[in-house]
This record gives sequence, structure tokens and C-alpha cells, in this order.
Amino acid sequence: MVEIVSSRNPCEFTTPVHCISDSTFLGDHHADQYSDDEIPTVDYSLLFSDDPQQQSLALEYLSQVCQEYGFFYLVNHGIPDKVFDNLFEGTYDFFDPSTMDERRVYTKKGPKDRIRWDRNTSSGENREYIKVIAHPQYHFPPNPPRFSEVLDGYYTEMRKIVIGLARAMSKTLELKEDFIEKAFNLKSGFDVSALNLYPPNHMSKGRVGVPDHTDPGFIVTLVQDVNGGLQILSHKGKWINAYIPHNAILIQIGDHLEILSNGKYKSHIHRVLVENNKVQRISVATLHGPSLDKYISPAPEFVDEDHPQAYRGMTYKDYLEANGGDQIDVQSSLDQIKL
Repeated sequence: MVEIVSSRNPCEFTTPVHCISDSTFLGDHHADQYSDDEIPTVDYSLLFSDDPQQQSLALEYLSQVCQEYGFFYLVNHGIPDKVFDNLFEGTYDFFDPSTMDERRVYTKKGPKDRIRWDRNTSSGENREYIKVIAHPQYHFPPNPPRFSEVLDGYYTEMRKIVIGLARAMSKTLELKEDFIEKAFNLKSGFDVSALNLYPPNHMSKGRVGVPDHTDPGFIVTLVQDVNGGLQILSHKGKWINAYIPHNAILIQIGDHLEILSNGKYKSHIHRVLVENNKVQRISVATLHGPSLDKYISPAPEFVDEDHPQAYRGMTYKDYLEANGGDQIDVQSSLDQIKL
């Protein structure tokens, strides 16, 4: 049965090496601003159950979650634990301080970058990251050895999940199973992945790891090695702390599913705080988008007299570049196309 799982006690879901208590990330002086409200947990396997009644209930629940939350934990997705273990181990190796000069060659050169590295230490952002194009063509630095293969394997597994969710979400919208796949041309979808290293609090220059933002695309998938830090702004206007179950995937609806559904399913503002990090933390966030040349506007199925068109249409490429950024920046332009 699909269920809502409380995120009040992250240790319930994590192994000791990954488990950090709530107090690590919730300073008392900010307690009134944060919430440990429950984040829904969706069982991926039930969305494709051979039992019609079980599948129907799972899809009904997913529909409710997408409308009322716009984000959820995904479990029983079938990706082996070893894939995550290799991902986290390789990411730490990649960010080895002794190889910093090797990474600097990927500092921004221009809009045609397919790999981009940066390290920000300021009051507004504290992280080292590398962004890579993960699909339809895969780009990654050659070192450390074999890490590129590890990442390629991870992205291959994750794309299977993304396509599965596209089909399930199409059903929740009471449309054909391939509706979202075709609307976004996901076969040639433009995916950008950010591998982030967040510092412990004593090394940060401010409380913010990544400032408030939404993300373009269909959905965002996120995994992390140490719990805490990520916060999502709920539809009720509260910041919710995300305590991701061990080797679960956090799914967040992207701007373009909001656009396609004319606001029925909405993306949500989120941020990362580092003010109470006792240890450094890594996350891998991947934005799974439409193909760059795909023109995205509200589908006619979601536009009527009671629900007028709420967004202008635009190609995904133009959307990514609308506020002066470039494709690998994957910046949101949602406010600029709202009608």
C-alpha cells in the first residue's frame, strides 16, 4: 500500500553512517521558520503492479501527491544500493582537494560548455559543484578513473525511472500513458546533472548553500549521502525539511510539468542551508527536461473557460536562455512567462 511516511525521525530510514539527527540541521533560533511536516513517500513498484486494484490506488495517491505537494520520496524503484554507494564514493574522490587544479579547467568559458565547474564561498552560496550534460549525449571529465562509467550507469538507471514516472503521471492526468513522453520528447530530453559538495558549517561563509529557486524541466531527481540541509517551500508557505530515506530518491516537479498541465501540477521553491552542517555533504541533482527544440505550452486538455491559459509557450532552449543564462545553467524563467 502506498503510504505517507513521517520525516520527523530520519534515523528511522538511514544507516548509522548516513544518519545525522534533526538538531544537526535545525538551529533553535530558526525553529519557528522551519517545519518537520511529513513529505509523502510513493512506492514506485506499486505504480506498475500486476494487481489492477493496487495499481489504481497507487496512481490515485500519486495524483493527490502531485496536486497537493509537488514533491515526494520515491522508494522501491529498483536501482541497486551499489549504484548509490559507487556514486557517493566516486563523487567524494572527484572533489579531492588535491585535484582542484584539474577541475578548474572546467570554469565557465561560454554558452557552449558541456561541463562546468565552480566553487562559491559567499553569504549567498556555499558549495563546490560540477554540472554536466547527462542526456541526450553524456559529458564528464576523464578523472578520477572509472568514475565516468559509474555516473553513466547511474544516469542510465535513473532515466528508466523518469520514463516510468512520465507514464504514471500521464495516467494520473487521465491521459494516454505516452502523453508526457511525447509532449516533452523525453527520448531526446535535455538532462543536466549537478554534483554538489557542501561544506561543514565552520568552513562556510554564510548559512545558504544554494538560494531559493525552482528548476526547469519535467522533474528533478535528487539523492544525497548525508541527511538534512534541503528545504522545500510548501503550497502552504512553510519551509519543510527534507529527510530523504536511505537510497530513496527525492522527486520534485519541474517548471515544465507545471506549464504543460496549466498549473494543475506545480513546481516548488527549494533551497539548501549549510549553517548547521557538522560534516560536509554531497548531493546529485538531475534536471530531466524536454528536448531543447520542443515547444512547450499548456496542453489544450487543461485549458478551458474556468482554467484560462496561464503561461506563454516557448521552446525549452529559449526558456533556459530567457533570463540571460545558457543551457547548462538551467535557470528558471517561470515568472517571465506567466500570463
